[in-house]
Amino acid sequence: MRQTACWTAILLLTATAAAKEPSAELLRRIDAPEAVQAVAVDEEAVYAVANSAIGKYDKQSGEKIGSWRATDEAPLKHLNSGVVIDGKLYCANSNFPKYPNTSSVEIFDAETLEHVGNHSFGIYEGSLTVVDRHDDAWWCVFAHYSKKVNDDPLAKPHGYTSLVKFDSQWRRVAGWVFPQQVLDRFAPHSCSGGTWGVDGKFYCTGHDRGEIYQLTLPKAGSELRLLKTFELPITGQGIAIDRTQPGIVYGIDRPKRQVLECRLEE
Repeated sequence: MRQTACWTAILLLTATAAAKEPSAELLRRIDAPEAVQAVAVDEEAVYAVANSAIGKYDKQSGEKIGSWRATDEAPLKHLNSGVVIDGKLYCANSNFPKYPNTSSVEIFDAETLEHVGNHSFGIYEGSLTVVDRHDDAWWCVFAHYSKKVNDDPLAKPHGYTSLVKFDSQWRRVAGWVFPQQVLDRFAPHSCSGGTWGVDGKFYCTGHDRGEIYQLTLPKAGSELRLLKTFELPITGQGIAIDRTQPGIVYGIDRPKRQVLECRLEE
């Protein structure tokens, strides 16, 4: 029994060390007052996302070139991470910290930042923090929090956070939970950002740590597998992989209200 426990400890230490080797190089910072919740990126611009506002910044100069703010017609109060797909900016939205959790995907024209549509989940599996398109499917993260944010006794801890796959008509196809190593880094919060890389791996972040976790779907079971942990100067929250520039990822420095451009180092 003692020998088995020893080998288990050695394997765990080896896996942890291997997972923490990669890091990232900070390339530049872009001042953006909206850099509170997340950042999205396309070929020409970066989009800083706040709870109820979005700022669009020229990718080369960092100059602000557009903005959106919540209105009575679109009274959004907790936008989360976003992604640009085919000229539209899709943002995860929820009623956090209220309970029961309600969520929606809010859609903006990436050129004008006009609000052009939404998909509402209503009361679903948690607070929506991530939306992305990959492998002809929609992928969403529904978060829960161990840190008490309301007084409802039915609120669930952060271990209930899940990655859910939907088909093109938003019908649920499958779902996975996060590995304990990653949940321990999320605690007491949850997954705040995530996106699929061009390598077919899922990259996600927590609420405040300067880390990105590279995950993959399991061959069996319902638990995602942790492959690597990248250390970055970001402060958690939503991230964006630049699919036009290999190895480039954007995050935010929330206290400084800045968008950060980084290069992941394998």
